[in-house]
Amino acid sequence: MLRQKLKVSEKRLTEINDFLLDTDNKLINDLFSVIEKYGGVEEVNRKAEEAGKLENILEKLNGKNPRYIKDLEWLTEKRDNGEFISIANFRRKVLGDKADSFTFKDEYAVTLEISACQYFPFLIAEAKHALEYEELMPGRFIRVRAMKEQEADNDLLAVSAAMKTIGASWCETLDTKGTDGSNIHLGGAETITGYFGGVGQPNNYPIKWADEFLYYYTNYGIKQVLNTNLGTVVLTYLMHKLGVNNEFKISVFLGNDNPYAFFATLLLAKLFSREDGTTSLIGLNPSNAANNETIEMGAIIWKAFGFEDSVRFEHHILESYKHIVKQPYDRRNELIELAAKVKNISAKHEGGEIKMEEIREHPSDILDYFLPKDEIDPVTMSFLQENYMDKPRL
Repeated sequence: MLRQKLKVSEKRLTEINDFLLDTDNKLINDLFSVIEKYGGVEEVNRKAEEAGKLENILEKLNGKNPRYIKDLEWLTEKRDNGEFISIANFRRKVLGDKADSFTFKDEYAVTLEISACQYFPFLIAEAKHALEYEELMPGRFIRVRAMKEQEADNDLLAVSAAMKTIGASWCETLDTKGTDGSNIHLGGAETITGYFGGVGQPNNYPIKWADEFLYYYTNYGIKQVLNTNLGTVVLTYLMHKLGVNNEFKISVFLGNDNPYAFFATLLLAKLFSREDGTTSLIGLNPSNAANNETIEMGAIIWKAFGFEDSVRFEHHILESYKHIVKQPYDRRNELIELAAKVKNISAKHEGGEIKMEEIREHPSDILDYFLPKDEIDPVTMSFLQENYMDKPRL
């Protein structure tokens, strides 16, 4: 039969294994070298586990920024006192008495995902708003702020502590990417357009990227990072198979815009999964062009490979108003249809409601993600916080 011709032969698998196990393989040897720089697999995981403990994060932060400590203590107190609205009460707030008779399909629950949470004070402002107006806090946050910058002003520690306090997951974006000048033919934030051509980490940059990840993993317990390049995707799979307990999500900029692209992405995840079936891939951002049918077909692959519960589809529902997509861009109605069929979806809000964006003096702008903090004046910072606060509103 024609279909049988697609079967992957043992000979081809042997050839792949021979390549991977070749002691002269520079691709693998360079990865080994950067892992050894941090003490080897076991030591990397040990350091990361210690660095990621909430008590150790707070100890590092203590004395550096008393205001942040005070805010975190406030957040912890509100959590412990049960002052944030519960899911049950939120449902009742929205649906009234009907909520008591509804049967909710919790296995199809959608995660509210906010991008990007650039500054710790924004998160505290959001928590205060959620308390005052009885709104849900997001369950997932994406961050795109320069790592070295937020390390210097302790935002990295404060946000990490806040995430652990509220029980949310979050993803950081490393500095080793196209906007750092890696592509000598492009410059500045306009390099973002180059990601669609896969030019974010050329030449030796994947190993530099792995080095940067291991630095933040072992020193801060930052486990989950964004991936925008096929080469660094492969490295994260390889590190995980070697035993490093890393995680990553695939960015919209990688261009998974059709079912065959999903197949290639998930095929690599399956190929390099551990014996227990786990993989470092925990989130896959479809292209903004992907429609419901494409995601549903992707979910068939996802389920066949055993990733239904572990790999989330992180779908852009609202986008930054400027410099990314043609507006109006609002996929909420499509999401409602999709969520009834596909499990483990995040509703990613990268912009505010269209009607709100249209009247803002400073609408949300994807290029704002790349603004250095020392170039942001107080007025602009207030605009950025306003843009951020527009995103989680339901």
